[in-house]
Amino acid sequence: MRIDKFEFAFTFNDVILLPGKTEVEPSNVDLTTRIGNIDLSIPILSSPMDTVTEEEMAIAMARMGGLGILHRNCSVEEQVSMAKAVKRAESFIIRDVITVSPEDSVEEARRLMREHGISGLPVIVGKKLVGIVTRRDVYFAENGNLLVKDIMTKDPITVGPEITPQEARKIMARYKIEKLPVVSESGELIGLVTAKDVFYRESHPFATRDEEGRLRVGAAISPFDIDRAKTLAPYVDVLVTDVAHFHNENVISATKRIIDEVEVPVIAGNIGTYEAAEEAITRLDIIGLRVGIGSGSICTTGEVTGVAAPTLYAVASASEAVRKYSKDVAIIADGGVRGPGEAAKAFALGADAVMLGYALAGTKESPGSTMMIGGKMYKIYRGMGSPSARSKRFAIDRYSKPSKDIAEGIEGLVPYRGDVTTVVDRFVAGLKAAFGYVGAANINEMKSKARIALISHSGMSEIAPHDVKPLEKISD
Repeated sequence: MRIDKFEFAFTFNDVILLPGKTEVEPSNVDLTTRIGNIDLSIPILSSPMDTVTEEEMAIAMARMGGLGILHRNCSVEEQVSMAKAVKRAESFIIRDVITVSPEDSVEEARRLMREHGISGLPVIVGKKLVGIVTRRDVYFAENGNLLVKDIMTKDPITVGPEITPQEARKIMARYKIEKLPVVSESGELIGLVTAKDVFYRESHPFATRDEEGRLRVGAAISPFDIDRAKTLAPYVDVLVTDVAHFHNENVISATKRIIDEVEVPVIAGNIGTYEAAEEAITRLDIIGLRVGIGSGSICTTGEVTGVAAPTLYAVASASEAVRKYSKDVAIIADGGVRGPGEAAKAFALGADAVMLGYALAGTKESPGSTMMIGGKMYKIYRGMGSPSARSKRFAIDRYSKPSKDIAEGIEGLVPYRGDVTTVVDRFVAGLKAAFGYVGAANINEMKSKARIALISHSGMSEIAPHDVKPLEKISD
């Protein structure tokens, strides 16, 4: 190949955004975005890595208006359990209600409350509601031989399925109760409204919710594991194919089968070129593309193999294909997005959302415990291509049998960062500031108004703090 045919695979550190004339204040920037039928208040997804996203992270992300993607480095039963936990964490009307019979023992009711972490149980005969028993009822039941029917509240206050959060709040306040069974016209139990869920709904008005008011959640899958996809389908809002190189005929064909047989939207990835994006969006009915190969902080693909598609280059390439075919497919920048500066550049070149791994690792909500080293707190962060992650996945998932004999990731420590809400709030504030400098009021304007300039390595060093020793370094 002649050298004049070589492409420039630029990275986040090769370019800068130029300031533009603006009337936009950061506080007025609208960062809402859409991936298929999923509306996000903030354009951030958490990465499906086993040191980043389990149920706690997914719940936090959805409450903030983003979306968590559960990792697949576990059994399908564990992944389903995590998805169920997200759906149950905050639901205006709980549909999967834990119940008891009037003939059950008080000890059985106590066990169910303890096991599921709940404070009340509807009492049913068949499907018909006949009462409700609360933790307080159980606590004061000193006789161990009592049955639920001896302590339950008969004829509890109930509501119909058309109840609104505002109406439920008023009824709970009027009668000083914390649970409202939802019943049909014939008196059959069809759900439950709790004071906790009403409170969370009011305190997180921008949360990412489904049609039933439950938090949304996604899950990573192997494109070859259709059984896992079908098992997860009732509990998740989107499936994300989790492969390092999606532009592979076997992967594309397997993903098409999942799309044809599983009624859950699919995000495909990872890809890195125009050709990969073109083939994915013309052959598959997908809602999003996860783009970037080799840019992650714990990814060694580029170093080990010499093959990579830096995230910013991949975003620009995929965006060109989406525009050409006028497809409503979201582009998700994945890899190397350490902070709002990289995210802003990704949006400027066509991204609709960013996927964060490193930026969220080390938070309270990320899996794993903290450790103290040299007086500082850390958490483990590892790539899904690292030896330890690969060995766990291969031991659990028969669809993850290794096709390569070499690891493409590493394992390390990241500083403990506190709660994820604080981290994301700072990230969003920085992102809005970048939009303000460009003069973009939203993501679409960022794509059309942003001007990009190349910058040298020395120039990149100059725009970072230099020639002084930061005070925090002195205190270390």
